[in-house]
Amino acid sequence: MKSGPNATVRILGIDPGLRRTGWGLITARGTSLTYHDCGVVTSDGELPLALRLRELFEGLTRICEALQPDEVAVEETFVNKDAQATLKLGHARAVALLVPALARKPVFEYAANLIKKTVAGSGHADKTQIQAMVRFLLPKAEFRVADAADALAIAVTHASHRESHALKAKHLTGRAPRTLSGVAQAGQTLEGKGYSAAAAARIEAALAKVR
Repeated sequence: MKSGPNATVRILGIDPGLRRTGWGLITARGTSLTYHDCGVVTSDGELPLALRLRELFEGLTRICEALQPDEVAVEETFVNKDAQATLKLGHARAVALLVPALARKPVFEYAANLIKKTVAGSGHADKTQIQAMVRFLLPKAEFRVADAADALAIAVTHASHRESHALKAKHLTGRAPRTLSGVAQAGQTLEGKGYSAAAAARIEAALAKVR
């Protein structure tokens, strides 16, 4: 993940949907945002679910290969009363997460209300407000459908929050790994918690294999 106030980052936002998956690419440098492109990947509603997911997978793969984003942001699933619709959306979102992950791109997820609050100032903003703010923040943006505008809003949201992710990652990287033997060496005995010295050694060896 690129960091620093002068880092130029290409961000691809993805708004998952089984019928239409929106995508939008922007460049962020500090607080400066630049629009590049946006659109939708569609699937044929007459096809079986597996083939529709393949269409989304192939379409998003072409987008990632052509645009070469540095980071990708995906909207989290909104759970509604229609369980079947939510499940289908979950399938589409899995594809949206898998494609950039296979391309070894960092992937970040954002809740719908956070996206609305970041872009429009309200977690209850409607699509008209989102589109208006996207046009304000990205004056050169051209989109014909709400899905593409939503994808750009997701990219903008990541641009606003990515430094907090970088700081968190840096903090976690700088922390020494916490191990059971390390706890024991710090004077916090494991014996009173059901661990013998031999058991602690075996657990430590297992942990070392998966690091």
